[in-house]
Amino acid sequence: MNTPNFTAGKCSDCPIRHRAVCARCNADELVELDAIKYYRTYEAGQTVIWSGDKMGFVGSVVSGVATLTQTMEDGRTQMVGLLLPSDFVGRPGRDGAAYNVVATTDVVMCCFRKKPFEELMSKTPHIAHRLLEMTLDELDAAREWMLVLGRKTAREKIASLLSIIARRNTTPDNDSVSTVFDLPLTREAMADYLGLTLETVSRQVSALKRDGVIQLQGKRHVTVPDMTRLMEEAGDDTDGGFLI
Repeated sequence: MNTPNFTAGKCSDCPIRHRAVCARCNADELVELDAIKYYRTYEAGQTVIWSGDKMGFVGSVVSGVATLTQTMEDGRTQMVGLLLPSDFVGRPGRDGAAYNVVATTDVVMCCFRKKPFEELMSKTPHIAHRLLEMTLDELDAAREWMLVLGRKTAREKIASLLSIIARRNTTPDNDSVSTVFDLPLTREAMADYLGLTLETVSRQVSALKRDGVIQLQGKRHVTVPDMTRLMEEAGDDTDGGFLI
């Protein structure tokens, strides 16, 4: 995998600059972060970190998608979350990883050496406050996902997942209404994440396509002609009430 041009070191060129943990940093703080950062690339299917492993770094997903999975004692594995661009990996103050992190697509991460990052957090309120905001957003999203899994219909679950990915990893068209993106998950992975069967996922995706809610080119390239309609199909309000 070729590392994108933004890894040359210019934070101003980073596509997640205004959403990541460094979003509130001023120029001097960015210089301090730059001194402890480095980039890592992972190929699709490669493990970023195993649950329980000691992490010597924390960082943000710059591009690509990774999954968070938990393995039970009997070997069963459950996908418990997605890491999309700007999401933070690792927990300052904790030595071990809580989940397996596996690259679903090719992934680029902006990493920070853990100890220097923790020291920088203690003297840089902008970083600490932004990380707290992101952690609370993650908690809200997890609670919202409990609703998706526990109360929504199969069609609403599929629409909810598509809306999350569309709003976080999109290429807006000129009218800023339709949205185009490549689905980073196979239908098998979607079924695992949503607690559905593969057949149900395929049937509901086909139904959304037939009804004009989405358009598909192949199995992965998705066009959403009207995001408002997709949000309605997800059972969410249309003013941004679904937390991502």
